[in-house]
Amino acid sequence: MQRRDDIDLTKGLAILLVVFGHLVARTDPAGVDWYEPLRRAVYAFHMPLFLYLSGLVAVLSGTLLAPRMAWPKVARARAKRLLVPFLGLGVLTVLGKLPASHVMFVDNAPAGLLSGLSALVWHTLHSPALSVWYLFVLFVVSLGSMVILDGQTRRLPWLLGGLLLLYALPLPAYVYLDRVGHYAIFFGLGAGAGMLGARWDVFMDRWWRWLLLVFAACLTAIVFFGVHWNEALVLLPVGALSMPAIHGWLRFYAASSPKLLLILGRYSFMIYLFNTLFIGFTKGVLLHFYAWDGTNFLPFALTLMLAGVLGPMTLKRIVFRRVKVLDQLTD
Repeated sequence: MQRRDDIDLTKGLAILLVVFGHLVARTDPAGVDWYEPLRRAVYAFHMPLFLYLSGLVAVLSGTLLAPRMAWPKVARARAKRLLVPFLGLGVLTVLGKLPASHVMFVDNAPAGLLSGLSALVWHTLHSPALSVWYLFVLFVVSLGSMVILDGQTRRLPWLLGGLLLLYALPLPAYVYLDRVGHYAIFFGLGAGAGMLGARWDVFMDRWWRWLLLVFAACLTAIVFFGVHWNEALVLLPVGALSMPAIHGWLRFYAASSPKLLLILGRYSFMIYLFNTLFIGFTKGVLLHFYAWDGTNFLPFALTLMLAGVLGPMTLKRIVFRRVKVLDQLTD
């Protein structure tokens, strides 16, 4: 599949929102009233947008509709692409947080090695590397959807119906089942968009302005009034609305959009993997010297944003590009 600038631009914006959402983990800064409402609005759509893009690309690349004889090959490729980084980074996070927690502030530090590894893969509500849940969920959802579709686009309604049922079920927070249930439907919607092909593009090109206006109104309402709103009732409509609104907007402005978003989109996987490590390390160092409460939080947050974006990009260019296996795993 040839890379599409409109998809990379949308990924670039989405990954910036991911980094923004990771600036504060368990302990909120005192005297900062603006961050949490903004993060609440971001969390209403940014990961649904990523899952939509994943479903769209899975169809455009031919992976999702692969014939049965190709399933073992697809499963191996998906495991290499998703499970290996998930487990590798998860174990690295556990091993890094344990000693670091003795010398600096560490978000969500595990109590011990075994409990940390157990939480990584079993009691996942308390995973010390919860930020990489998307990799595991995408592995499960992409392979499960491939089997359900069995190479037949006419099975899409059955897939979407099953994913909506999963969304409605109160699944437990074990092995990321709750995340699968909450986010699989957005992968399915992205797959549906991919199957529509040019018709989806025409729909976005025609309606994105009005949809973006409605989407902005929804986010404004979430910021000012959504503190007690039910997450499940917000995530599905706002997440689904973000797909044609944001993708259509960036598709329309693809030629004139900031090249920064295009670059971030092409580094999005690396940034997703390592942004929390760079944010956590930078935060731990800075908190030794400065409080991040009140008016200090804005420059603090900007510094953490730069660390979460530029740190992984620099690691990719200086280290991973020189090691073929690491370079291939993080492209």
